[in-house]
Amino acid sequence: MYTYKLQDEKPICSEKLKRLYDSVGWWPERKEIDIQKMLKNSIAIGVWKENELIGFARVVSDGVFRAYLEDVVVHESVRNKGIGEKMLTMLLEEISYIDIVSLFCGEKLITFYGQQQFQATKQIVMHRN
Repeated sequence: MYTYKLQDEKPICSEKLKRLYDSVGWWPERKEIDIQKMLKNSIAIGVWKENELIGFARVVSDGVFRAYLEDVVVHESVRNKGIGEKMLTMLLEEISYIDIVSLFCGEKLITFYGQQQFQATKQIVMHRN
């Protein structure tokens, strides 16, 4: 079956996370060294099938008022099995002391995140690269 662990219980290897990102076509420009730095500054959860990382999600936070859920990813071969939902449940429990948790998602994921008690807002998202 699947093993769910927060990164402080089982460290997440940047090489395995890069492989998971690559498997779904995410972040081809990200380098393992930068992923390693990101992991040190995030609260994260990994899901393993034996020794393969098949799920990942992380939170970026100020530790009190705000947190942002980022990079929720499940390998395509194991999607629609409740892995994403369980990852979110565990990660949100870990940060239950945070006032507001936000995320960005595509329209096709609004229903999924709505089932996790997130609500769509009318705010404009702006990015600066």
